[in-house]
Amino acid sequence: MRRLGLILLGALALVIGIWIAMLVFLPDAPGGQRPRASKAPAPAVAAVAETVVEGAPLAMPVAGLPRAAVTESWGDPRENGLREHHGNDIMAPANTPVVAAAAGRVEKLWNSAAGGITAYVRSPKRNWSYYYAHLSGYAPGLHEGQVVKVGDAIGYVGDTGNAGAGNYHLHFGLTRTAPEQHWYEGRPVDPYPYLAGKPVTR
Repeated sequence: MRRLGLILLGALALVIGIWIAMLVFLPDAPGGQRPRASKAPAPAVAAVAETVVEGAPLAMPVAGLPRAAVTESWGDPRENGLREHHGNDIMAPANTPVVAAAAGRVEKLWNSAAGGITAYVRSPKRNWSYYYAHLSGYAPGLHEGQVVKVGDAIGYVGDTGNAGAGNYHLHFGLTRTAPEQHWYEGRPVDPYPYLAGKPVTR
């Protein structure tokens, strides 16, 4: 009986040690939270619901769409194979509200030939950048330096930039950054697993 008690005590100490190591050594997730292995994914139907994918909660950035509406498009060929797609296209009717997938600060509002009307939001620790492109316009009052929380209005689904007339969708990009980097720097990361609630395999 005493031996069984020692075995159980040792197993408990091992579990606690692993849990502490996860809290200390794993990096911050895109949504600014550390991994929580025991938390179950949130319901897929809420527009701003969070899910946990290896501790990386991101809300759906297109209001009213379930996570099932997200399809994988990372790496798809663009411009006749001259470049790869670095982001996730979420199809939706024109002018559907686009909302913040994670909390942060609006770092740049930009109108470019490729992305059209775009918004870059930086995470509070400046280690992630969230990119919203092909918008038809910005939410009223949206401005650089504005702090947003999950679900706050960013803009509206459109077809600006190189989306193609009538090809209404949100291009959502996720970039891993260093705090000192600018809004246009960093390493693109496939956002699909973080939006769709799928396990991260790469």
